[in-house]
This record gives sequence, C-alpha cells and structure tokens, in this order.
Amino acid sequence: MRLAHWLIVAVVLTLAYSGIVILMAHPRLYWGWSGNDLTRPLIELPLGRNYHHGGWAAASPFFGDPRGPVSQVRTYDIFNQNGWARSLHFLLAWLLVSALAVFAVASLATGHLRRDLLPRGEELAPKALWRDVREHLALRITPAKGGPPYGVLQKLAYLGVIFAALPVMVLTGMSMSPTIAAAWPWLPALFGGTQSARTIHFLFLCLIALFLAAHLLMVALSGIGRQLRAMTWGR
Repeated sequence: MRLAHWLIVAVVLTLAYSGIVILMAHPRLYWGWSGNDLTRPLIELPLGRNYHHGGWAAASPFFGDPRGPVSQVRTYDIFNQNGWARSLHFLLAWLLVSALAVFAVASLATGHLRRDLLPRGEELAPKALWRDVREHLALRITPAKGGPPYGVLQKLAYLGVIFAALPVMVLTGMSMSPTIAAAWPWLPALFGGTQSARTIHFLFLCLIALFLAAHLLMVALSGIGRQLRAMTWGR
C-alpha cells in the first residue's frame, strides 16, 4: 500500500508537469469534437507566449468561399514541446493505471478499503459531516498517530480521488488519443467529444491539485513527522 501510494505521487506530479507543457502549446479549451485557434474557446488560459501572440496573416478560404472554412498562417513562432511531453505523458499514464490497479487490489485484499476508507453510516449523518467541516475550516486538527483512523472528510476525499478523479483522468486522456478514439469512438462520445474530454481532463487536474494542497496542509497540521514515518516505514 505504501509503495503504491508513493508511486502514484511521483507519477501524478510528473504527469502534471508534462501535461502543463502540452497545454502550453495550445492553452485554449473547447467543448465538443473540434477546436482550433480560429474557433471560440470555452476557456483561454494565460500560459506561455502562445497565449498572447503576434497575430495572423490574411485568411485563405479553403473552397473559394470566404464564408466557409478558412486557413490562416501565424506571424509568430509558437512554443511547442509536444514531442517529448506527449511521449512521457502517455508512457506514465500506463504506469499510473498499473499503480492504481495495485492500490485497488491491495485495498480489497487487506481490508483497507472496507476497514479504513468506507465511511460508516453515522459518519455520513448531516450533523457529523457539518462538525467535521467546521473543524477543518477552523484548522482545529487533532494530532494524528499516523495512518488510520481517518476522519469522514478525509475518507470521502481519498475515495473521490482514488476511485473517481484519477480514473476519469485516465479515461479522458485515452479519449484524446486519435488511435483510441478511432477504435472506440464511444469513449470520447461519453464525455461529449474529444475536445470536451480535454477540457474535463484539465478541470480534474485542477481538482487533484486542490486535493494535493489540502492533503499536504493536513499532514503538516496533524504531525508531519509521525505522518511521514507512517507513510514510509509504517511506524
């Protein structure tokens, strides 16, 4: 369990780095099946020099009709490190899938999922949930001995990341692969199109980044020495 935890940490951080490099080549997000520099984006991100560029040459109609599809040539040099970044990203994605599979199987085999991660009925009562929310907002964090038992918000966060957010990241990432999309067109269609999958992929990256920031804060507030010993040597 501990090895899978640290492997997932390393892989997710490297995926985030290579993913941002890929995004910097085209920092615009769309909804649907298609999107490019000449279409209106859903979200435009201020990343790198490709965000504010020098402009475009005159538009050239594809079929002689200016009201139809057009092509334009950039008048600036774009930032593009897609070659190594995409290769690294796709390679590590399979390592993430493997680590998640190991974690899921180990959680089931050792009883970790049932014993430590699944909230009990009384923990999900509105009063209990609201009490845990108030304690966290006030940063009243009880010093932990390291590892379980977890609070109800902690359990819900772990379950959400491990069994929802990361699997969605994997599926949306696969949806952006032209080969996979051609073989299994139902996969990108599940997310509303290839560009929709790309947008969802980025939004879930933001959620995981927020989780990571909160996770590190909780580790620090609940006793960083004890927590790190528990997550490494198991003591």
